[in-house]
Parts: sequence; C-alpha cells; structure tokens
Amino acid sequence: FQDRNKEGEKKKKESIFDLSKYIDKQIRVKFQGGREASGVLKGFDPLLNLVLDSTIEYLRDPDDQFKLTEDTRQLGLVVCRGTSVVLICPQDGMEAIPNPFIQQCTSCSLPSAPHIFLSP
Repeated sequence: FQDRNKEGEKKKKESIFDLSKYIDKQIRVKFQGGREASGVLKGFDPLLNLVLDSTIEYLRDPDDQFKLTEDTRQLGLVVCRGTSVVLICPQDGMEAIPNPFIQQCTSCSLPSAPHIFLSP
C-alpha cells in the first residue's frame, strides 16, 4: 500500500530538521563511534546525509577515547552518512563541558557512575 496525495503522486518525505539556516556556515558534527569533525555545510538531504567542505577531524587520545587531543586532520570535501550522525551544532558558541554523571573512582582511577545513597 502506497500513500498518495490527491494528484496520485507519492508524498515527499520531509525532514524534521531545518539545516538550511546553516548552509555555508561552519558546523560541528559528532558521529557514532565518537569521531568529531567540523566544516562548512554545503548541502544535506532529508536523511541527514551531509556535504561538508574544508572539513577538519578532531583526533582522540589513543589511551583514552573519551578525550579529544589538540591533533587534527584535514579532510577537505566530505560526504557524511546521515545514519552515523549523532549531533549537529553550529561551531560558533559551542563549548564542551565535562560529563557531570561520571566520577573518577579513587581506588582504581577509572571512570565510574556516581554513587547513589538511599536513606532508610
């Protein structure tokens, strides 16, 4: 069964995101698996496939994949698959903050979940 409008044509699927205001602007993109990149948005489609120009990838610390390093890699023109995109935000005004839900374990120096204390 295909959903058709009055003219008998298939309805065009619209995206819930309006990225048109970010065309030709610098954006930051986070992907599944933790990779991050920034570049100038040149195009997109309803599936959130993105075309970025002048793209820079931010490299992670090989010893701690949760930490970004100062190292970057120039990628140039990139097509980003929409199914792997986790976050899209403007580069201007973006600031990373530490995760308030992760605490450092004092006995083993590994990240741990916060301790929950229940009162009787």
